[in-house]
Amino acid sequence: PHEMKGMMTDAVLPMLKQRFNTPFIMHRTILTQGIGESFLADLLDKFEDEIPSVLKLAYLPASGMVRLRLTGIGEEAMIKSTMQQQVQKLMEIVKPYIYGYDDESLEIVVGRILKSLGKTVCTAESCTGGYVAHLITKVPGSSAYYVGSTVTYSYPIKTNLLHVPADLLEKHGAVSEEVVRILASESRRLLNTDYSIATTGIAGPDGGTTDKPVGTVWIGVATKTQVVARKFQFGGDRSRNIEMTAVNALNMLRKVLIEENAEVLKEN
Repeated sequence: PHEMKGMMTDAVLPMLKQRFNTPFIMHRTILTQGIGESFLADLLDKFEDEIPSVLKLAYLPASGMVRLRLTGIGEEAMIKSTMQQQVQKLMEIVKPYIYGYDDESLEIVVGRILKSLGKTVCTAESCTGGYVAHLITKVPGSSAYYVGSTVTYSYPIKTNLLHVPADLLEKHGAVSEEVVRILASESRRLLNTDYSIATTGIAGPDGGTTDKPVGTVWIGVATKTQVVARKFQFGGDRSRNIEMTAVNALNMLRKVLIEENAEVLKEN
Protein backbone atom coordinates (compact mmCIF):
# COMPACT_ATOMS: atom_id res chain seq x y z
CA PRO A 1 0.00 0.00 0.00
CA HIS A 2 1.03 3.59 -0.61
CA GLU A 3 1.06 4.38 3.12
CA MET A 4 3.37 1.44 3.83
CA LYS A 5 5.93 2.73 1.30
CA GLY A 6 6.09 6.02 3.16
CA MET A 7 6.50 4.29 6.53
CA MET A 8 9.32 2.10 5.17
CA THR A 9 11.20 5.02 3.65
CA ASP A 10 10.76 7.49 6.51
CA ALA A 11 10.86 5.25 9.56
CA VAL A 12 11.57 1.53 9.20
CA LEU A 13 14.64 1.57 6.93
CA PRO A 14 16.43 4.37 8.86
CA MET A 15 15.82 2.45 12.12
CA LEU A 16 17.22 -0.77 10.66
CA LYS A 17 20.34 1.06 9.46
CA GLN A 18 20.93 2.37 13.01
CA ARG A 19 20.46 -1.02 14.66
CA PHE A 20 22.33 -3.32 12.26
CA ASN A 21 25.74 -3.23 10.59
CA THR A 22 24.90 -4.27 7.02
CA PRO A 23 27.35 -4.83 4.13
CA PHE A 24 27.53 -2.54 1.13
CA ILE A 25 25.17 -3.71 -1.64
CA MET A 26 25.27 -2.42 -5.21
CA HIS A 27 22.97 -3.16 -8.16
CA ARG A 28 23.46 -2.32 -11.83
CA THR A 29 20.79 -3.28 -14.35
CA ILE A 30 21.11 -3.48 -18.12
CA LEU A 31 17.80 -3.50 -19.98
CA THR A 32 17.54 -5.60 -23.14
CA GLN A 33 14.87 -6.10 -25.79
CA GLY A 34 14.66 -8.29 -28.88
CA ILE A 35 16.29 -11.42 -27.43
CA GLY A 36 14.84 -14.10 -25.16
CA GLU A 37 16.18 -15.19 -21.78
CA SER A 38 17.51 -18.55 -22.98
CA PHE A 39 19.36 -16.95 -25.91
CA LEU A 40 20.87 -14.37 -23.55
CA ALA A 41 21.98 -17.17 -21.23
CA ASP A 42 23.77 -18.89 -24.14
CA LEU A 43 25.36 -15.61 -25.14
CA LEU A 44 26.58 -14.97 -21.59
CA ASP A 45 27.71 -18.50 -20.76
CA LYS A 46 31.43 -17.63 -20.78
CA PHE A 47 30.81 -14.31 -18.98
CA GLU A 48 29.04 -16.14 -16.14
CA ASP A 49 31.87 -18.67 -15.84
CA GLU A 50 34.40 -15.86 -15.40
CA ILE A 51 32.42 -13.42 -13.26
CA PRO A 52 34.10 -12.63 -9.87
CA SER A 53 32.51 -14.41 -6.91
CA VAL A 54 31.52 -11.11 -5.24
CA LEU A 55 29.05 -10.46 -8.08
CA LYS A 56 25.90 -12.32 -9.10
CA LEU A 57 24.01 -12.06 -12.39
CA ALA A 58 20.21 -12.39 -12.44
CA TYR A 59 17.94 -12.70 -15.47
CA LEU A 60 14.66 -10.85 -14.89
CA PRO A 61 12.30 -11.38 -17.85
CA ALA A 62 9.17 -9.27 -18.35
CA SER A 63 6.83 -8.67 -21.28
CA GLY A 64 9.05 -8.39 -24.34
CA MET A 65 12.27 -7.62 -22.46
CA VAL A 66 14.89 -9.06 -20.11
CA ARG A 67 16.62 -7.13 -17.32
CA LEU A 68 20.17 -8.24 -16.58
CA ARG A 69 20.91 -7.32 -12.97
CA LEU A 70 24.41 -7.49 -11.51
CA THR A 71 24.52 -7.46 -7.71
CA GLY A 72 27.64 -7.00 -5.61
CA ILE A 73 27.96 -7.39 -1.83
CA GLY A 74 31.09 -6.55 0.17
CA GLU A 75 33.61 -3.78 0.76
CA GLU A 76 32.39 -0.61 -0.99
CA ALA A 77 35.50 0.45 -2.95
CA MET A 78 36.18 -3.08 -4.18
CA ILE A 79 32.58 -3.70 -5.20
CA LYS A 80 32.36 -0.41 -7.11
CA SER A 81 35.60 -1.11 -9.00
CA THR A 82 34.67 -4.70 -9.84
CA MET A 83 31.15 -3.71 -10.83
CA GLN A 84 32.38 -1.07 -13.28
CA GLN A 85 34.70 -3.55 -14.98
CA GLN A 86 32.08 -6.28 -15.28
CA VAL A 87 29.33 -3.94 -16.47
CA GLN A 88 31.60 -2.83 -19.32
CA LYS A 89 32.29 -6.45 -20.29
CA LEU A 90 28.59 -7.31 -20.13
CA MET A 91 27.62 -4.30 -22.24
CA GLU A 92 30.06 -5.28 -25.01
CA ILE A 93 28.51 -8.75 -25.25
CA VAL A 94 24.83 -7.68 -25.33
CA LYS A 95 25.32 -4.28 -27.00
CA PRO A 96 22.91 -4.89 -29.94
CA TYR A 97 20.03 -5.56 -27.52
CA ILE A 98 20.51 -2.80 -24.94
CA TYR A 99 17.86 -0.09 -24.77
CA GLY A 100 18.49 1.40 -21.32
CA TYR A 101 19.82 1.02 -17.81
CA ASP A 102 18.60 0.57 -14.22
CA ASP A 103 15.04 1.90 -13.76
CA GLU A 104 14.52 3.31 -17.25
CA SER A 105 11.57 2.13 -19.33
CA LEU A 106 11.34 2.04 -23.12
CA GLU A 107 8.85 4.90 -23.12
CA ILE A 108 11.29 7.04 -21.12
CA VAL A 109 14.18 6.19 -23.45
CA VAL A 110 12.15 6.87 -26.60
CA GLY A 111 10.80 10.10 -25.16
CA ARG A 112 14.27 11.32 -24.27
CA ILE A 113 15.50 10.65 -27.83
CA LEU A 114 12.52 12.40 -29.42
CA LYS A 115 12.91 15.39 -27.12
CA SER A 116 16.63 15.70 -27.80
CA LEU A 117 15.95 15.67 -31.55
CA GLY A 118 12.98 18.02 -31.37
CA LYS A 119 10.85 15.41 -33.19
CA THR A 120 7.21 14.38 -32.76
CA VAL A 121 5.34 11.07 -32.90
CA CYS A 122 1.76 9.84 -33.09
CA THR A 123 0.13 6.41 -32.88
CA ALA A 124 -2.45 4.48 -34.91
CA GLU A 125 -3.60 1.51 -32.85
CA SER A 126 -5.86 -1.39 -33.62
CA CYS A 127 -5.12 -4.47 -31.48
CA THR A 128 -3.49 -2.43 -28.70
CA GLY A 129 -6.52 -0.15 -28.33
CA GLY A 130 -4.54 2.87 -27.12
CA TYR A 131 -2.05 1.03 -24.88
CA VAL A 132 0.98 2.39 -26.77
CA ALA A 133 -0.37 5.92 -26.31
CA HIS A 134 -0.92 5.16 -22.62
CA LEU A 135 2.71 4.12 -22.15
CA ILE A 136 4.04 7.18 -23.97
CA THR A 137 1.86 9.60 -22.03
CA LYS A 138 2.81 8.05 -18.66
CA VAL A 139 6.08 9.96 -19.00
CA PRO A 140 5.97 13.53 -17.58
CA GLY A 141 6.59 16.09 -20.31
CA SER A 142 5.52 13.75 -23.13
CA SER A 143 3.38 16.54 -24.60
CA ALA A 144 6.64 17.98 -25.96
CA TYR A 145 6.88 15.15 -28.50
CA TYR A 146 3.62 13.17 -28.49
CA VAL A 147 0.82 14.65 -30.61
CA GLY A 148 -2.06 12.18 -30.40
CA SER A 149 -3.59 8.89 -31.48
CA THR A 150 -6.17 7.20 -33.66
CA VAL A 151 -7.66 3.95 -32.36
CA THR A 152 -8.73 2.40 -35.65
CA TYR A 153 -10.34 -0.75 -34.31
CA SER A 154 -12.95 -1.46 -37.00
CA TYR A 155 -12.68 -1.80 -40.78
CA PRO A 156 -14.84 1.30 -41.48
CA ILE A 157 -12.66 3.48 -39.23
CA LYS A 158 -9.53 2.22 -40.93
CA THR A 159 -11.05 3.09 -44.29
CA ASN A 160 -12.80 6.36 -43.47
CA LEU A 161 -10.18 7.88 -41.19
CA LEU A 162 -6.86 6.55 -42.44
CA HIS A 163 -7.83 5.72 -46.03
CA VAL A 164 -7.11 2.00 -46.00
CA PRO A 165 -8.84 0.80 -49.21
CA ALA A 166 -11.77 -1.52 -48.49
CA ASP A 167 -10.67 -3.94 -51.21
CA LEU A 168 -7.20 -4.10 -49.60
CA LEU A 169 -8.77 -5.04 -46.28
CA GLU A 170 -10.91 -7.62 -48.02
CA LYS A 171 -7.94 -9.13 -49.85
CA HIS A 172 -5.26 -9.14 -47.14
CA GLY A 173 -7.21 -8.61 -43.90
CA ALA A 174 -6.50 -5.97 -41.27
CA VAL A 175 -3.61 -7.99 -39.84
CA SER A 176 -1.20 -7.64 -42.75
CA GLU A 177 1.89 -5.77 -43.86
CA GLU A 178 -0.08 -3.90 -46.53
CA VAL A 179 -2.54 -2.51 -44.00
CA VAL A 180 -0.08 -1.63 -41.25
CA ARG A 181 2.04 0.33 -43.72
CA ILE A 182 -0.94 2.49 -44.67
CA LEU A 183 -2.00 2.94 -41.03
CA ALA A 184 1.49 4.17 -40.17
CA SER A 185 1.98 6.51 -43.13
CA GLU A 186 -1.56 7.93 -43.11
CA SER A 187 -1.60 8.59 -39.36
CA ARG A 188 1.70 10.46 -39.67
CA ARG A 189 0.23 12.53 -42.48
CA LEU A 190 -3.09 13.13 -40.68
CA LEU A 191 -1.50 14.25 -37.42
CA ASN A 192 1.47 15.95 -39.10
CA THR A 193 4.24 14.33 -37.09
CA ASP A 194 7.80 13.30 -37.84
CA TYR A 195 7.19 9.68 -36.86
CA SER A 196 4.27 7.35 -36.26
CA ILE A 197 3.67 3.90 -34.81
CA ALA A 198 0.92 1.59 -36.09
CA THR A 199 -0.25 -1.72 -34.62
CA THR A 200 -2.66 -4.33 -35.95
CA GLY A 201 -3.05 -7.90 -34.77
CA ILE A 202 -5.12 -10.70 -33.28
CA ALA A 203 -4.90 -10.26 -29.52
CA GLY A 204 -7.22 -13.19 -28.76
CA PRO A 205 -8.48 -15.31 -27.23
CA ASP A 206 -10.57 -15.83 -30.38
CA GLY A 207 -10.36 -14.49 -33.93
CA GLY A 208 -7.37 -16.56 -35.02
CA THR A 209 -7.17 -18.63 -38.19
CA THR A 210 -4.80 -21.26 -39.55
CA ASP A 211 -2.85 -18.62 -41.47
CA LYS A 212 -3.08 -16.00 -38.73
CA PRO A 213 -3.29 -17.62 -35.29
CA VAL A 214 -3.94 -15.67 -32.10
CA GLY A 215 -0.88 -13.58 -31.28
CA THR A 216 -0.14 -12.63 -34.91
CA VAL A 217 0.79 -8.93 -34.97
CA TRP A 218 2.09 -6.45 -37.53
CA ILE A 219 3.84 -3.28 -36.34
CA GLY A 220 4.75 -0.35 -38.56
CA VAL A 221 6.89 2.73 -37.97
CA ALA A 222 6.61 5.55 -40.49
CA THR A 223 9.06 8.39 -41.06
CA LYS A 224 9.18 11.12 -43.70
CA THR A 225 11.19 8.83 -45.98
CA GLN A 226 10.22 5.23 -45.18
CA VAL A 227 7.85 2.79 -43.47
CA VAL A 228 9.42 -0.08 -41.53
CA ALA A 229 7.04 -3.00 -40.99
CA ARG A 230 7.61 -6.21 -39.06
CA LYS A 231 5.55 -9.28 -38.24
CA PHE A 232 5.53 -10.83 -34.75
CA GLN A 233 4.08 -14.06 -33.44
CA PHE A 234 3.24 -13.94 -29.75
CA GLY A 235 1.13 -16.37 -27.70
CA GLY A 236 -2.49 -16.95 -26.76
CA ASP A 237 -2.87 -14.58 -23.79
CA ARG A 238 -4.68 -11.37 -24.73
CA SER A 239 -3.18 -9.05 -22.10
CA ARG A 240 0.33 -10.32 -22.72
CA ASN A 241 -0.09 -9.94 -26.49
CA ILE A 242 -1.11 -6.30 -26.06
CA GLU A 243 1.83 -5.60 -23.75
CA MET A 244 4.30 -7.41 -26.02
CA THR A 245 3.03 -5.48 -29.04
CA ALA A 246 3.43 -2.13 -27.29
CA VAL A 247 6.94 -2.91 -26.05
CA ASN A 248 8.10 -4.09 -29.48
CA ALA A 249 6.47 -1.08 -31.16
CA LEU A 250 8.36 1.34 -28.91
CA ASN A 251 11.60 -0.53 -29.50
CA MET A 252 11.08 -0.43 -33.28
CA LEU A 253 10.66 3.34 -33.05
CA ARG A 254 13.79 3.58 -30.89
CA LYS A 255 15.84 1.71 -33.48
CA VAL A 256 14.51 3.84 -36.35
CA LEU A 257 15.27 7.03 -34.43
CA ILE A 258 18.85 5.92 -33.79
CA GLU A 259 19.31 4.75 -37.38
CA GLU A 260 18.03 7.97 -38.94
CA ASN A 261 19.69 10.36 -36.48
CA ALA A 262 22.91 8.57 -35.55
CA GLU A 263 25.22 11.51 -36.20
CA VAL A 264 23.06 14.02 -34.31
CA LEU A 265 22.65 11.68 -31.34
CA LYS A 266 26.37 11.02 -31.26
CA GLU A 267 27.02 14.76 -30.93
CA ASN A 268 24.46 15.03 -28.12
